[in-house]
Amino acid sequence: MLDLQRQYDQVRAEVLQAVGRVCASQHYVLGPEVEQFEREMADFCGAREAVGCSSGTDAVWLALAAAGVQPGDRVLTSPFSFFASASAIVRAGARPVFADIEPATFNLDPQKVAEVLRGGGEAKLRTLLPVHLYGQCAAMDSFQQLADEFHLNVVEDAAQAIGATWAGATSVDAKGTGKRAGSLGVTAAFSFYPTKNLSAYGEAGLVTTRNPEMAAHLRRLRNHGSSRRYVHEEMGWNSRLDAMQAAILCVKLKYVEGWNQARRQRAATYDRLLAETGLARAAAPAQLTPAQSIIDPKSTIRNPQSTIAPDDAPIHLPYTIPHAGHVFHQYVIRAYRRDELREFLTARKIGTEIYYPIPLHLQPCFAYLGYREGDFPEAERAAKEVLALPMFPELTEEEQRWVVQSIAAFYC
Repeated sequence: MLDLQRQYDQVRAEVLQAVGRVCASQHYVLGPEVEQFEREMADFCGAREAVGCSSGTDAVWLALAAAGVQPGDRVLTSPFSFFASASAIVRAGARPVFADIEPATFNLDPQKVAEVLRGGGEAKLRTLLPVHLYGQCAAMDSFQQLADEFHLNVVEDAAQAIGATWAGATSVDAKGTGKRAGSLGVTAAFSFYPTKNLSAYGEAGLVTTRNPEMAAHLRRLRNHGSSRRYVHEEMGWNSRLDAMQAAILCVKLKYVEGWNQARRQRAATYDRLLAETGLARAAAPAQLTPAQSIIDPKSTIRNPQSTIAPDDAPIHLPYTIPHAGHVFHQYVIRAYRRDELREFLTARKIGTEIYYPIPLHLQPCFAYLGYREGDFPEAERAAKEVLALPMFPELTEEEQRWVVQSIAAFYC
């Protein structure tokens, strides 16, 4: 699935130099290395502030807390995501609320969110937490429109989306290009887990915001609720970022755009090779311009990413929204007889993964929420069909051909 050694070979000298610098300084937690990384990440994302923390999971919790989520509140998110998207809501003292996903992008469906909000059953709902799953931004224009209508905050779960962009009707920067993940909500959470597009050599995370007061709040929360030593203004946590990880991430941040472009190229190669087998179909979405509303309750126009490939193909290719800049943290197909295919590929020593086999609303620890199987059919169907193929910048076309030939061999 992922060969970290190939990337390390590219940056080894710079990384070791950065590690040596930290060791010589003997400043291992927060400090100048963390502050530099925060500045560079804020610039990269187009956010005013960035606050490093100890993990991506902590980043989601901090992003929610800084955005004002309080005990007793409700936060709406996707049922098809990593566990931390929902567990962080609980950690903030709130209650997760779910809405179904779009079948083509696997991201939270704005129309389903609108149905929940307009149904009037979530009076304490304060925040929307869309997840930029697999490296593609969720439909942020639509979520902001809903947030404005219902007086909600939008917090981005951008754990998988460093460098991803969204260029919707209202989401363009001063240059007329798409805004990056991390600048689209009131706060945004990033993960630098070793498998991510920008990866630490351990656990690390970060929150971005355009609000200096929220940034100050984030810095207190990550440091036991303290802005002055031994004075604790509120209850916080030990979520501080190690200087070693920050120094390593500063080195690698210079390369992430090139690595993301390489991932896009590998995704295009998979698309071409899989299409050439005759076993795969691309998504054929209905046309919808960014200026058109996709959450108007009177509209009959479906979301552009809601139409997936025809059911006569055993493989459905990933779909990218025209105004989204996908960074392909994962290259995820839908596969007929998915589990059997995975076993076949494993026998050929081809790594695959299922992200995610059990939707969040069906996790045992969330039984108290009262959801049942069948409540979110698209999330449940995705959990039975998705398969992530090997994806990393150094993947060779020869290796991709072997993956695709093996998939073809299984179905033929």
